[in-house]
Amino acid sequence: MYLTAIAGLLFAAPALAHHSFAMFDSEKTMTIEGTVQEFEYVNPHAWLHIVAMDGAGKAAKWSIEMGGVNAIVRSGWKADTVKPGDRLTIQIHPLKDGSRGGQYLAAKLPDGRTMDGGDLGLPPIAR
Repeated sequence: MYLTAIAGLLFAAPALAHHSFAMFDSEKTMTIEGTVQEFEYVNPHAWLHIVAMDGAGKAAKWSIEMGGVNAIVRSGWKADTVKPGDRLTIQIHPLKDGSRGGQYLAAKLPDGRTMDGGDLGLPPIAR
């Protein structure tokens, strides 16, 4: 019995450590308009890679970390919700180090639908 409890704790610690969001600046929210390059509908976290114009008018790739597939499905996402070439607007918490990436908050899809953080309690994107 004790051995089972100890084993459970050993496996739980890495799972909890994996879910740190310390690299994102939760005090800031950015809105980015761009074109989908790739949507990785995978666990443990889905990824949305988009290309958007930077301040100098040059194309810049952004990598946005989403929740796991189970979490984003509850918000309405499917494997084919977006595809390469789709234009969309997303809201993120940017990376603290200033590199082009962030934590997904919400999206406005090409068909006008909005997807928010759902059960994550995140604010909806401006409509």
